[in-house]
Parts: sequence; structure tokens; C-alpha cells
Amino acid sequence: MNGVAFLQNLFRENFFFRELFYEPLLNGLVWLYNTVALQDLGLAIILLTVLVRLIIYPLFHQAIRHQRLVQELRPELLKIKDKHKANREAQTKATLELFKRHKLNPLAPFLSLLVQMPVFLALYVIFISDFTQTIEPWLYSFTPHPGELNQTFFNLIDLKQASPVLAVLAALSQYFQGRLALTAASTPPMKIMMVYALPAIIFVALFKFPAAIGLYWLTTTVFSIIQQIIVNRASPTSLAKG
Repeated sequence: MNGVAFLQNLFRENFFFRELFYEPLLNGLVWLYNTVALQDLGLAIILLTVLVRLIIYPLFHQAIRHQRLVQELRPELLKIKDKHKANREAQTKATLELFKRHKLNPLAPFLSLLVQMPVFLALYVIFISDFTQTIEPWLYSFTPHPGELNQTFFNLIDLKQASPVLAVLAALSQYFQGRLALTAASTPPMKIMMVYALPAIIFVALFKFPAAIGLYWLTTTVFSIIQQIIVNRASPTSLAKG
């Protein structure tokens, strides 16, 4: 069984993933396509992505805030590490006390990833499939079958095929998000990873994925940029420019 078949089986046959992620997202996409998206699948994908990000906005806001504050607190974290280098238990206790003073939840990044990954994988299974042949068994009774879907974005981009344009735009948006996420305390390896390596990985990956995935990634990254700007404005430190 290859990777795609495994994911299709996981999200369609496993009760937990099917009921919590696959069916709600699929039916939401079809409902948007039939109504406010005016039977434009690309627009439906954008609207669904924005809706999902609004629902999990608080979780991602905490994760972004956590990431930025940890960078800003890096000098203090290094002092704690140096002071308690011979006592791991004391080091952990002092770190947690520092997080508590700054109202940081150490689990915030993990929780956001825990939500983001199954959502992304469920959408991947949806977008990689032939909508007209495979979605009917998972539609709710009150969700009308859309029939033959117009699988384009404004009749300009075929969402079933890879799109170099969307790959470039998604990589650029990832680059700008990485720049916004940096602080003066960011380490050079972190800068390289967030500003150069991750956008390059996104660019290469989206050259192989259907354009629907690229459109989703571009939309969710633009949403993340807006969240990052909100967090940055509430932060007392200035952004790193290098």
C-alpha cells in the first residue's frame, strides 16, 4: 500500500479520522462550492481554509505567541541552562517558572501541530481524489451532490494538476512569514531554516502536489502572516531584519 492509499484508507475507514476530520471538511467544501463559492472549487478551498483557521484561531495564536516569546527569552533560558547545567530537574523547574511568569503554555506548539496535521492530511486526501467519483459515500444526507465539479480556480488554474505559479506564491508567502517570525534573539540556524530552508521545501513539494494543495497552503500561510503581524505588534521587541 502506497502513501496515498494509506491516507485514503485512514481518513475514510477509521471512525475517528473520518467523523472528526474527513467528512466535516469534505461536506463543508461541497456546501461552499454549491453556495457562496458560486461553483468555483478554488474559491471554495479558500473559503474553507479561512473558516478552519478562524475556528482554530486561538490555538494558533498561542502557538505563534509562544514561538516568538521563546526567542525573546532565549538569553534568560541560556542563563538558566548555564546555572543549572549539573541539575536537569532544577533546570526544568526554573524554565517552567519562567514560562509561567510570561504566561506561556509549553504545550501550545504541540497542540497546534496536533490539530494542523490531521486537517492538512484530510484536505490532501480530499484534493487528491476524483471528486465526481469518490465523494458520494461520505456526503451527509442534507448535502446535495455537486455533480460534475468545475475543478479550476476562476477557470485559470487546473486544481488537479501541479501549478508552478501557486508553488512560487506559496514559497514566497512562507518566506515572508518566516521573516516576520524572527526576533533579534533568533539564532542563525533558526533564520536559515525559517527564511530559506522551509520555503524551499514548500516550493519543491508543491511542484508535485495538485494545485488545490498549493492553494490551500498559500491561503493558510497568508492567514498565518496576518496572525504573526498581530502577535508582533503586541510584542515589546522589534523584528530582526537579518
